[in-house]
Amino acid sequence: MAGFRADKPPAEVYRGYLESGRLGFQRCAGCGAAVFYPRVLCPACGGTSLGWETSGGRGMVYATTAVYHRDREPHNVALVELEEGFRMMSRVDGLPAEEVRIGTPVVFEVRREEGGPVAVFVPEEG
Repeated sequence: MAGFRADKPPAEVYRGYLESGRLGFQRCAGCGAAVFYPRVLCPACGGTSLGWETSGGRGMVYATTAVYHRDREPHNVALVELEEGFRMMSRVDGLPAEEVRIGTPVVFEVRREEGGPVAVFVPEEG
């Protein structure tokens, strides 16, 4: 499984996926649950057999909110449900914060920011 090394912490493996422009997540071999944020135990069954997979990056906005600031434009915080069966917190770029809607189809992208690679989503074309 690409990017997986048993001697590395799950968060480090995840960051390696982002560095390569991919969205990594885990799947439990015991119960089949998709697991995100990466961890050492399956939150569904407590199993330790978590393998790495690469998400196709397609999903939809499950929940969203606009966060307002005094001295700058608002930004959004979104919970995105991916086709593989897990949800992750992120943001949706490419739309004003107030226009991000529940149900909006989105696709994953990596943005290179000061602190390193960041997983974001953009509205799906078409």
